[in-house]
Amino acid sequence: MQVTTHNLRTLNVGYSAAFAEGLGAAPAMGLQFATPVPSTTAEEEYAWLGSTTSFREWLGSRQYQSLEEHGYTIKNKEFENSFKVKRTAIEDDQHGVYAPVSRQLGQDAALHPDELLFGLLQSGFDTKCFDGQYFFDTDHPVGLAGNQSSFSNYDGGSGTAWYLLDTSRYIKPLVFQKRRDYAFNAITNINSERVFEMNEFVWGADARVNVGFGLWQLARASRQTLDVSNYAASRAAMMNVRSDAGKPLVVRPSVLLVPPSLERQALDILTAERLANGQSNTMRDTAKVVVCPWLS
Repeated sequence: MQVTTHNLRTLNVGYSAAFAEGLGAAPAMGLQFATPVPSTTAEEEYAWLGSTTSFREWLGSRQYQSLEEHGYTIKNKEFENSFKVKRTAIEDDQHGVYAPVSRQLGQDAALHPDELLFGLLQSGFDTKCFDGQYFFDTDHPVGLAGNQSSFSNYDGGSGTAWYLLDTSRYIKPLVFQKRRDYAFNAITNINSERVFEMNEFVWGADARVNVGFGLWQLARASRQTLDVSNYAASRAAMMNVRSDAGKPLVVRPSVLLVPPSLERQALDILTAERLANGQSNTMRDTAKVVVCPWLS
């Protein structure tokens, strides 16, 4: 192929189409556990996280509930993924071998939120959330000032971690913040400095995003043995969490999230009709099993 402005434009259209194909082929698994938040600045402050209200019978004047503010901030970060093509490869009609690279670049972009979200989830044992406690902790403060009690969303243990999540609400356990969406760009100007110096053209994807913790009340972690007894206890404890007003939050654990090493145990708990001792499995179908390779 002759290296001309027109031919480079045509090549770029093909690579862009391949990127779009890859981007739409593999939706991120983790987005079902995250609240999508559009960002308009370098960082976003989530002062409303942890604030809960409740209805009361309207007798007399309205009673305005004070919402505690938390200074939890998520800063946007820039991410990129790029490749280069030698001018000689285009001249020798070898440019077609790079179309799968563009397609893979799109798939990488689609799955990048998983890398961020599940990495964050695993860091929840030693990373703080909006209330100043670790996201998975045994003493989250709940209640109004002067009348607080502690709630736990961590069962302890020393084995492989597994997680219970409530994804039924608009606000999710995690936050995916997007300042600039994943986009495909190129330097294909034949007169550019890079082409003059390096004799190559470059294509790449980039985005400006970040992740953070949402409501700890909607997630629970355990390193105890994954069996029916521990699953049932963890589920019951999660549903017992109260709001600041002392009312049930009505948490509904809907997902049992596990690494591949715990897939069999998770399926035994949630899909088997009977337990190993022959008794009926009362925990069957109480949640959906999601197996995540990022948790390996």
